[in-house]
Amino acid sequence: MQNQSDNLAKMIVLDIWESGRIPLILLVLIFSTAMGVVFMTHHTRQSITEKDHALIERERLDNEWRNLLLEETSLAEHSRVQSIAKQELEMKRPDSDKEVVISLP
Repeated sequence: MQNQSDNLAKMIVLDIWESGRIPLILLVLIFSTAMGVVFMTHHTRQSITEKDHALIERERLDNEWRNLLLEETSLAEHSRVQSIAKQELEMKRPDSDKEVVISLP
């Protein structure tokens, strides 16, 4: 049985070779085109996956940015700054008679 399959493969190759080079060239072109399609499909799927990961990362960073803006706003409130100045730094508002106003010419 092995001998017959070797002969069959040999007969197919010889038949393709003897029938001219055009069918052989076409067969090689078809195979290379098919491999190119497989390669491009794989590359496209990888690119789409990378794009999806980048979009997810962008959404995460946008959320973090919004949270940081909210935190900055809450930390910079005038009432908060004033209470910290009074409690931790023991600062107080100067009396009006001790205020000095400097006017520019």
